[in-house]
Amino acid sequence: MSRKTWLITGASSGLGKALAEHVLAHGDQVVATASSTKATTELAARYPETALAVKLDVTDAEDRVAAVRATEERFGGIDILVNNAAIDFVGALEEQEESDYRRLFEVNFFGAVELTRQVLPQMRARRTGTIVNISSMDGLASLPANGFYSSSKFALEGFTEALWQEIEPLGLRAMIIQPGSFRTGIENRTKVSGEAIDDYAATAGAFRAMMGSLTPEMFPGDPERAAEAIFQAVGAPEPAHWVVLGSDAQRRIGVKLEQLSAEFEAGRELAFSTDFPGAAENAVL
Repeated sequence: MSRKTWLITGASSGLGKALAEHVLAHGDQVVATASSTKATTELAARYPETALAVKLDVTDAEDRVAAVRATEERFGGIDILVNNAAIDFVGALEEQEESDYRRLFEVNFFGAVELTRQVLPQMRARRTGTIVNISSMDGLASLPANGFYSSSKFALEGFTEALWQEIEPLGLRAMIIQPGSFRTGIENRTKVSGEAIDDYAATAGAFRAMMGSLTPEMFPGDPERAAEAIFQAVGAPEPAHWVVLGSDAQRRIGVKLEQLSAEFEAGRELAFSTDFPGAAENAVL
């Protein structure tokens, strides 16, 4: 069986690192990318034949071009792109600094979009390839204090949903991974943005206050088990479009879907009341 080549962003820590290690242990090839190559170089040294560490700031156009070129030169092409790189800032929407939430979107959304657009031509030429976009339970169920992070993941999910409808007829695939809280050290990397506003003390402020007391034991998810689940999902004969990981994600997304369904059904009469009479029969979609 031929080896697959994976390019994984944000592979120096967290789920990205766990996935890179899992893929390599199962014999595939990995280009492990991160803005700093210290951790990825150590990983590549353990798998000199099948791993390559490449510096990649996903917001830098030259870095993106260089990373894809290095992959093609070393392994011949990319079979699976995993857009995993992400950052987070905590604070109420009114509190957070514009420079922070714009940076967040550049990494979480636009970096993934541009890297995807860059690899699609060679995937289309070969009529094979998979795009894996790492979202979050926050990408479907938003919370106070995390609104901009959630917004970036909502955007990534909308992009991915349109993407798979465009590329599946060409033999390509795309999927969204929606992890819950995993023991990846994310509590040490998440930053607070802006000055606290007293009026938000009971909502976003409560989340801010909790940040200092988080411990790994509060996160139920095992990164190694998540890596195995992603690996299996990518290799499935009929891959899912949405892959939920973690008991907390299953619960939170389930509650959101129930709320959405209830309000959707309650609004049915109102929705139909706004059409021209008989116009629904000629609707485009």
